[in-house]
Amino acid sequence: TGKVLFEKNKDKKTYPASMTKIMTTLIVFEKLSNGTLTLDDKFLVSERAWKEREGSSMFVEVDKEIRVEDLLRGIIVQSGNDACIVIAENIAGTEDAFAKMMTDKGIEIGLKNTNFTNSTGMHNPKNYSTVHDIAILSQYLINEFPEYYHLFAETEFEWSGIKQKNRNPLLYKNMGADGLKTGHLSKSGYGLAASAIENNRRIISVTNGFASKQKRSQGSSRLITW
Repeated sequence: TGKVLFEKNKDKKTYPASMTKIMTTLIVFEKLSNGTLTLDDKFLVSERAWKEREGSSMFVEVDKEIRVEDLLRGIIVQSGNDACIVIAENIAGTEDAFAKMMTDKGIEIGLKNTNFTNSTGMHNPKNYSTVHDIAILSQYLINEFPEYYHLFAETEFEWSGIKQKNRNPLLYKNMGADGLKTGHLSKSGYGLAASAIENNRRIISVTNGFASKQKRSQGSSRLITW
């Protein structure tokens, strides 16, 4: 319903870190839905994307072509910054141009305090949002793209012989969780946009600023089960 059950500092500017990737995937889902892109389309890996090893990575290889579906799993399950850059460059030409598409889409769906400067969520003072905006973004993605949302519930993905587990801790608890995305920056702490469904009732929780992965998991679990 979109009814807010609990809120705290909902409009305080925060750095979304990898929760930014929810918008990155939303742009792809939209193109899949309107037929301008298919899961079998292949995107070329640039040297810049290949070199992106800061933070989490899918471990793409330069000059290789990768299916869109695999890149999506690389972003959603493995939180690969390199996969985000491959997507951004192939869709918009440059990551800057893609970030503008992300910001414009945010304005269109009602995000009032959000601006994107990259596709990954790596720290930039101008890449910011609020927990309220991320909740609106999460709800929009879940409602509008049910045929692709299931990717967020996948717990592991293997690429280049490297198997990585989904970082969303709630997927491993018996609480109906089926998405969305973790985030972490030293500047903003540990965050999680999460959703769970039970008896046809869906709850979305967005938190940021936890001091550790464990506190993030406990805090988000408490909110959702409360």
